Amino acid sequence: MAESDPLLRAFRFQVQLRRTDDEGTSLGDGAFQECSGLEVEMDVKEYLEGGNNAAVIRQAGRAKYTNLVLKRGMFHSTAGRLNTDLWRWMQDAVGNVRPLARYDGIIEVMSVADEVVATWEFDRGLPARLRGPELNARTGEVAIEELHIAHEGLRLVLP
Repeated sequence: MAESDPLLRAFRFQVQLRRTDDEGTSLGDGAFQECSGLEVEMDVKEYLEGGNNAAVIRQAGRAKYTNLVLKRGMFHSTAGRLNTDLWRWMQDAVGNVRPLARYDGIIEVMSVADEVVATWEFDRGLPARLRGPELNARTGEVAIEELHIAHEGLRLVLP
């Protein structure tokens, strides 16, 4: 396809996790293979109006955000060493280390020309779940770790 193809390829993205209270501190290296959970759901309130049996009045309620799910190869550095940043963050949360670090995130989707064409930002992320690789000597699959991040807001920011 031509470079001017208007369709975006889902594999061209990058993730940045920056500490909420210190913009210079990042978590991991952003080399994630998968990102899902870019989702917002509106809680719709229904009201029954007296005397009006033909309709239900609906009003906007609170927004609900799905956890973001990030997956990456566990041994992803050029030296083939384990990056333990995500595990330390989760262990701090579980071990009641306070104050617990929260991370804001940026997910950028890029065109084939490496231009950022869409950006999602989320606020005050916490580790909700961290899953290590499934180990099976018979398959030869890559060791994948999976991080679920609960956050307090998601928005699409166009360039």
